[in-house]
Parts: sequence; C-alpha cells; structure tokens
Amino acid sequence: MTLIIIRTAVLFLTLLVIMRLMGKRQIGEMQPFELVITLLIAELACIPMADASIPLLYGVVSVVTIFVLHEIVTLIDLKAKPLKALVSGKPSVVINRNGIDDYQLKKNRLDVSDLIESLRAAGYFSLDCVDYALYESNGTFSALPRKDYENRQTSLPLVIIDNGKYNGGNLALCKLTREFFDKLLKEQGLRVKRVLVLTADGSGKIYVQAKGERFRTLQTDYPGGLSW
Repeated sequence: MTLIIIRTAVLFLTLLVIMRLMGKRQIGEMQPFELVITLLIAELACIPMADASIPLLYGVVSVVTIFVLHEIVTLIDLKAKPLKALVSGKPSVVINRNGIDDYQLKKNRLDVSDLIESLRAAGYFSLDCVDYALYESNGTFSALPRKDYENRQTSLPLVIIDNGKYNGGNLALCKLTREFFDKLLKEQGLRVKRVLVLTADGSGKIYVQAKGERFRTLQTDYPGGLSW
C-alpha cells in the first residue's frame, strides 16, 4: 500500500510539472493534437500508478517523451505556417452574408441543428442575426452580429424544415400545418426537398434558405392570428 502511495505521488508531481511546462493553452482551450496528447498522458500515467509490477521509471519516461513530442509539434505549429493547418486545422466559416454554408457544415460533420444550437448558446436566436459565424480550429464558436440584431429576434424561431424534411414536433408546437408552408414555398418557387432550412417565429417572420442559394426572410400572417 505504501509503495502505491509513493508511486502515485511521484507520478502526480511529474504530471503537474509537465502540464505547467505545456503552458496555459493546454489547460484552457486545446487544439486537436493537444487533446490527443492529454489523453495519452493520462493513460500512460494510470498504468504504472495502478500496477506495481511495472517499473515506475517506465511511466515517467513515457510521460516525458510525450512532453517532448508536444514541444516539437507546438514548434511546428508556431513556426511552419503551411503545416499549421495540417496540425491544428483552420477555422470554418459556416455562416456568411449569403446565409448558411452547407459545405462547411458537412466538412465539419455538423448539421443545421448543431449550428442553431451553437447560435443560441452565443445569444443569437435568429439565423439572420449574424453576418458571419465560424467554428475555430479548437472547436469554439464565434459570431459577428448585425448592427440591428436585437430587433431581429423578437420571438423564438422554430425549425420547421431541416435539410428537406419537416420537423413534426415543431409543427405541432406552433400549431401550423405542412399545407401552410407548402403553399408559402410554392409562392417562392421552392420545393420542400430543396430547402436547407426554414424557421418561423411567433411574429410571422420566416427565414428560408434553399440549398446552394442565398437565404430569404419573409413576413407573413399565420392562420387564425397565431403567435408565440
């Protein structure tokens, strides 16, 4: 038991020193390669910590080796700009002045629902509230709002069509029918299957974007004076 305590203390102090040497970014928002290194260090430290039959030196050497590799990759990341995108990735602009960039979403294994969730987390509830939005290389989300964005989100928008399919739950929630939106799309010369996203808020504002086209915003009246 005493041996396990001593081995654990030694590895703890080793990890503490290594993590401090890796810098503040390692503790905060990590690049993909830093996440991989952190997971490896945790795994390498656990093995000799729990198994007394493995020499303690093996664990320490493994952790130090990972640290050296981290420093080499960090140097490449800082000095060799062409390799920086390969090592750390690069930001992806998922919303521009034309609307949602579906290609960039797919490239990052995301869909419209993921994007809308990120927007809400950032305080933007309507897709036309921002001129630009992007996912940084470390996965964080950033957005540049329009000057009048607060006036554009007077009611909670609901996703009615997502990638050519109706959201039945939101249709029931807003008490509107598919026929209503089919007619609205027909007036715009669109078919449901061509729609990347359509949202509707309680004030009658419709945001619709067809695949490969610029977004449109419409103002309409709901049947029976519905609102939310």
